[in-house]
Amino acid sequence: MSPANGKPGAKPVVNESGIAIQTVYTADDLAASGGVDNSLAGEPPFTRGIHAEMYRRRPFTMRQYTGFSNAADTNERFKYLIANGQTGLNVAFDLATQCGYDSDAPEAFGEVGRVGMAVDTLKDFEIAFDGIDLDKITVSLTINGSAAILIAMYLAMAEKRGFDLGTLRGTAQNDILKEFIGRGTWIFPVEPSVKLVADTIEYCARNAPKYSPVSVCGYHIRESGATPAEEMGFAFAIAKAYTDRALARGLDIDEFAGRLSFNFNIFGNLWEQVAKFRAGRRRWARIMLDEYGAKDPRSGWLRMIAGGGGFGLTIEQPENNIMRGAYYALAGALGGAQTMALCCYDEAYTIPTPKAQRISLRTMQLMVEEIGVADTVDPLAGSYYVETLTNQMEEKIVEAMDWVDRAGGIEKAVAEGIIQDKVSRHAYQRQKDIESGALKKVGVNCYADTDEETPEVELHGYDAAGAEAQIAALQNVRDARDTAAVEAALARVSADAKDGANVMPAIVAAVKAYASVGEITSRLVDVYGRYDEPIRF
Repeated sequence: MSPANGKPGAKPVVNESGIAIQTVYTADDLAASGGVDNSLAGEPPFTRGIHAEMYRRRPFTMRQYTGFSNAADTNERFKYLIANGQTGLNVAFDLATQCGYDSDAPEAFGEVGRVGMAVDTLKDFEIAFDGIDLDKITVSLTINGSAAILIAMYLAMAEKRGFDLGTLRGTAQNDILKEFIGRGTWIFPVEPSVKLVADTIEYCARNAPKYSPVSVCGYHIRESGATPAEEMGFAFAIAKAYTDRALARGLDIDEFAGRLSFNFNIFGNLWEQVAKFRAGRRRWARIMLDEYGAKDPRSGWLRMIAGGGGFGLTIEQPENNIMRGAYYALAGALGGAQTMALCCYDEAYTIPTPKAQRISLRTMQLMVEEIGVADTVDPLAGSYYVETLTNQMEEKIVEAMDWVDRAGGIEKAVAEGIIQDKVSRHAYQRQKDIESGALKKVGVNCYADTDEETPEVELHGYDAAGAEAQIAALQNVRDARDTAAVEAALARVSADAKDGANVMPAIVAAVKAYASVGEITSRLVDVYGRYDEPIRF
């Protein structure tokens, strides 16, 4: 075997997941790590990809994250991206919507439409997706705390426009456990929050079987400080928790597992990212097919969007982010992502401009049309280094999952702030390493221009007039709707929540009556309460 870190005196190299990187890799190193999985793409355990022909048949979906101001402005940006070749939509919602507040709520003051699209009622969804063929352009809703309501709105809007819910495809993030770990747009305590996720899984399995009601989001756990292996391991622990809840409802594993999806991050070392995706695909297949006993191979697919990677971007020398985005996209493609989204070069400090979004879109298109990433399946397969690292990354992913089990399981670890503490400590150390120069960041702590001033950037300003227009539009809906029907629907939401029933049918009825996000959330809060974050760090 080769020396772990090269000749005496050579600088040790250890990746972020804690794996020592050797100077050179041989067949002996690969054999010692467990050897090569000789299955082909499209065959369990899917190390090389979940589809036999991968990008030869269809390139990865390009799904840039966008949404700002109101529904009409967001619809305009959607159509701009589609006209420029984007093949899927990834919707950003404003903070008020994410936290379950209407645009005229006191808590929403100053936030409406600042970053993300404001949504109050079904009317906003009708405007946002007007003129978009939902059978051709699939939509991902990046929403968590209020996800049940937004999923209901999306399904109601699609049904109203004549789309068949039996064949409708799309995704909602709807991963509340990572929200407690990583972002903070929670509403309810942990137990009822996870119960709501299970409600959406059960409802969609019965009513919209092609729709993916959960996209487990390691992305934000990684952004918050987790290592790449922890990102994957914690995400799998979360996915298992949702799976267990769905099974407890009497669903068969093959009835819903194939619609679970994932959202993972890309920044940092290219090889670590590629190996993370290959190892994660294999581990998830083993979890679903071996541990849970799924019979349909598709239940073992790691269906994922790979996003690159907000934390990796810098305000210093922001043009460098264009190159970073290209490398992140390359890692996603070499790792076999089905869907890809790239953070734009200006996203370190503002909402992306149309030009910046087009550059990120063109980056992905260049890879497919000019660079050759779609030419063959899993082009790094057989590399002593990549295959060894894949095996080692799978071991690290299992270590992260075992740590969660020792902490009492993912729900307990989240409810008590145990994972939040671990991830926060990683984030603190990462920032210290950037400040000390131990973690190199080009343009920040190395190759920085000493006389360079902080660049002047054009920020996306707060649109006070737009906020006022959104509030006025909400009031217009309230004035026009059937008040008695709304009250009856909201009363059903309250009753079903108190009874412990699946609240999705009641929520769907409420959004069809044009009840608002805030009104429905308020009824659920009356029953479930609000989450009080434990602080451990």
